[in-house]
Amino acid sequence: MNRPPDTDRFDDPEPTITLNDALKLSGLAQTGGQAKLMIQSGRVRVNGEVETRRKRKLREGDTVTVGDETFVLGLAGELEGDR
Repeated sequence: MNRPPDTDRFDDPEPTITLNDALKLSGLAQTGGQAKLMIQSGRVRVNGEVETRRKRKLREGDTVTVGDETFVLGLAGELEGDR
């Protein structure tokens, strides 16, 4: 599939983090395997919707909920939560 030359899929000015990595960074998952199971089992919500994609890109302001725990992605990928 050809793409226009001025399009670069890596040119994303907004910082992102994958859902899998955010769960590990937040401490909600101890390992990548644990994060994978949480996501694939439908226990994770992003902005109120069940999310089953481990590689889902999260951006500033996205809300992630697992059970009673919620965090909001802050500036530069920092996690702000009620933990």
